[in-house]
Amino acid sequence: MSPGSTRITTEIDRSVRLRKVIVTGGASGIGRAISDAFVAEGAEVFVGDASRQHVEAMTDAAPGLRAAVCDVGDPESVAGFFRAVNDAWNGRLDVLINNAGIAGPDAPIDRIEWADWERTLRVNVGGMLLCIQEATRMMRRQDGGAIINISSSSARTGLPNRLPYVVSKAAVHGLTLNVARELGPHNISCNAVLPGAVVNARGRQLIERYANEHGVSYDEALSANLRYISMRTEIEPAEVAALCMHLASPTGRHISGQLIGVCGNAEWEE
Repeated sequence: MSPGSTRITTEIDRSVRLRKVIVTGGASGIGRAISDAFVAEGAEVFVGDASRQHVEAMTDAAPGLRAAVCDVGDPESVAGFFRAVNDAWNGRLDVLINNAGIAGPDAPIDRIEWADWERTLRVNVGGMLLCIQEATRMMRRQDGGAIINISSSSARTGLPNRLPYVVSKAAVHGLTLNVARELGPHNISCNAVLPGAVVNARGRQLIERYANEHGVSYDEALSANLRYISMRTEIEPAEVAALCMHLASPTGRHISGQLIGVCGNAEWEE
């Protein structure tokens, strides 16, 4: 390794250690993997999560990590959460990772309830906007930052019976591109990460349901679901976390306005 390479690596390590990072929906699933990854690199992490139980469990397991209940679909809850962040970090924020979201209803188009449609978009899109608005005020003052929105490969492939979810994630793409353009002059990047078939509790539930509906084993159901993924693979939450780490690092500081899949190339979904 050349001296120049050593210097770059040192700068990256120092920058990550000193970063102040918010992760919404960060107390379980992909969000927990992202939170843990940043903490492991020495970053200060403040988690916002709608589940008080998950928040309490996380703070018990990692005393040095800050966490608070935050429902991103509620403007007052988001405002209160960011007040706590401002107080804790004296107005400093380097990275916002918008991970919080809901699955929405599982129903054919003509059976979608308006309340379910409205709630899915309010949480999955409106929640990101509320957090971005708060983060923007903080990042502009320090002339820089990184915003990372967690979307889904389903926004590209489509997914029958999940219209509100897919539309909400497609809207996240438009949100990401416009935020990147508007905040770029302030040295604030904005990207979306699109996970594929993630190895987690919900993913297992979907495979189990497919197996029951088709009368096949779990492994057979898994193979059937992976046949539309070029690399025939599920995605570990740590892989999503690693990409977020890169986008938040100095080597990723000029990546902005991108929709990046971590999915093994998801071609289709059903």
